[in-house]
Amino acid sequence: MKRVFIVHMWDGSPDEAWLAWLRLELEKKNIQVMAPKMPNTGEPKIDEWVPYLAELVGAPDEETYFVGHSVGCQTIMRYLETIYPQKVGGVVFVAGWFHLENLEGPEEEAIAKPWIEMPIDLAKVKNSAKKILAIFSENDPFVPLADKNIFQKKLGAEIIVEKEGGHFTEGDGVTEMPKVLEHILM
Repeated sequence: MKRVFIVHMWDGSPDEAWLAWLRLELEKKNIQVMAPKMPNTGEPKIDEWVPYLAELVGAPDEETYFVGHSVGCQTIMRYLETIYPQKVGGVVFVAGWFHLENLEGPEEEAIAKPWIEMPIDLAKVKNSAKKILAIFSENDPFVPLADKNIFQKKLGAEIIVEKEGGHFTEGDGVTEMPKVLEHILM
């Protein structure tokens, strides 16, 4: 049975508009969905988020899929490198990043620093997923569009660039993500 794990963004929630929409659409197709509230969302830490996700997933297989939003993408990548050479069915990264722009000051920079500086074995990530999709926006205030090149070259991801998605939040007017749903159902 196909299982999908949805990992929300920093300071986010699984109840955000498009994440809740996706969960409901997948459940209509009788797909098991886990969309947890990640720990300490206002100050996400690698050593909290990755083990939390690993515990929820249990034994991954090729019927296991992941959808990440922003730091949720980082969490999923860091999880996938730990399960290598095990393969999962697929991953969708929405507003994923390796660099961040326009952080609001030293506190946010300190929270982001480990996520940005701690290396990820991208070859293991690539080889742990049968298919990867990465979705970006031309007007994302936090994610430099150039990061799409890393996702494409190092992860072999299919890339979609939206013109006006912002950071894909409800505040940006994003309430549904049909391309994410399509990718999981393929």
